[in-house]
Amino acid sequence: MSRSDWEVVIGLEVHAQLNTASKIFSGASTAFGAEPNRQASAVDIALPGVLPVLNRGAVERAIRFGLAIGAHVAEKSVFARKNYFYPDLPKGYQISQMDLPVVVGGTITIRVGEGESAYEKTVRLTRAHLEEDAGKSLHEDFHGMTGIDLNRAGTPLLEIVSEPDMRSSAEAVAYARALHALVRWIDICDGNMQEGSFRCDANVSVRRKGATEFGTRREIKNLNSFRFLQQAIDYEVQWQIDTLEDGGRIEQATVLFDPDTGETRMMRSKEDAHDYRYFPDPDLLPLMIAPEWKARVQAEMPELPGAMKGRFMDDWGLSAYDATTLTASKEVADFYQATVSAAGAALAKPCANWVMGELAARLNKAELDVAASPVSPAQLAGLVARIADNSISNAIGKKVFEALWNGEGATADEIIATQGLRQVTDSGAIEAMIDEVLAANQKSVEEFRAGKEKAFNALVGQVMKASKGKAGPAQVNALLRKKLGA
Repeated sequence: MSRSDWEVVIGLEVHAQLNTASKIFSGASTAFGAEPNRQASAVDIALPGVLPVLNRGAVERAIRFGLAIGAHVAEKSVFARKNYFYPDLPKGYQISQMDLPVVVGGTITIRVGEGESAYEKTVRLTRAHLEEDAGKSLHEDFHGMTGIDLNRAGTPLLEIVSEPDMRSSAEAVAYARALHALVRWIDICDGNMQEGSFRCDANVSVRRKGATEFGTRREIKNLNSFRFLQQAIDYEVQWQIDTLEDGGRIEQATVLFDPDTGETRMMRSKEDAHDYRYFPDPDLLPLMIAPEWKARVQAEMPELPGAMKGRFMDDWGLSAYDATTLTASKEVADFYQATVSAAGAALAKPCANWVMGELAARLNKAELDVAASPVSPAQLAGLVARIADNSISNAIGKKVFEALWNGEGATADEIIATQGLRQVTDSGAIEAMIDEVLAANQKSVEEFRAGKEKAFNALVGQVMKASKGKAGPAQVNALLRKKLGA
């Protein structure tokens, strides 16, 4: 039986660390990189006599997320104690939310694949709830022992739980990327996956095509890169199919992904909610969110990617692909808007081409974020404007871009002037070059007149070479055909 006889069912649980300066129930710092156990306060480790105090900033970030995905933001939500024992959980419980979370429902629309085979899909969200993070177990450099760092204990998290709506690892990665972009866009999480600020757990099961009941799921924990997410799901799916086809049975479990081997391995049997013995935290009152508070957060929300995408298409005539690409991150969207603002709306499309093309390629090669681009939006706008008014060709534009990138001039105009790059538009001067090329390339002339179009292209190339790239290709084409009587 082939893999096509099976359907994959995936749901993701994503932990987004909220970018508050202090922890969710204490005033301890959330800064990354401190010496172990220097940022674990008495509240974070629940020493006798301490009481947690809820961080208002964490709540506002949860509200912002709920509004961004069109969810219900609960007027009343409750914090609960999730009881379990692990070395890096000093309290013996984690403060989280269970029956009454702060955010319920909502959707995220994802784009899967590229080109003509690409498609959009809407993924439903079950909930998003506030909770505190646990500490961290350190297994290296301790000579066979395990070290415990409690700096992360109490760091505010928003756990975002999807419905099991995804049917492939590609859809799961597209969803995770969209969610990652959104939490950064609305400025609730820095999204740094290497530091653990954004990490995914994938619930994966398989069922035979046509079945209505879900299969038994296994949860892959703590995936901190999109590549690992895809690899882990693909391996797990194949493992489950092979197990079932060999007559085996899938047991509900928590598994880890080993990037070195590309395999998942069982960590422990999976607990159900009742195993955690949830009960309302006696030290925390219910969280009450008044309509006025929600309205104020709504008023302070930035324009969301979907709305901006629609505006780019309606106001500037961009294609759905271009608009989607340019709103994939807020930094790129801001850079593009600043470029169009400087160049003018009439040049929105060529500005898009340059941002998605030459700029993106150079940033990728240099491993830079767009915020660190050596070429500013104003400089790029000046370059696009000079191409649009035929001062330079697109080919020369790439040379100007390179000079701007290397800091050889403050503006495109300065580089064009100092390097003598302005396009030759004088018909007489271009005709003189054409005459010289035709005289020196009689064989190509004869081949063209014999019907070989490639010979014409060769002649155009010779004229462009004679002009040192400064002649406009369209003008060269027109004058050359006229000379040849074509």
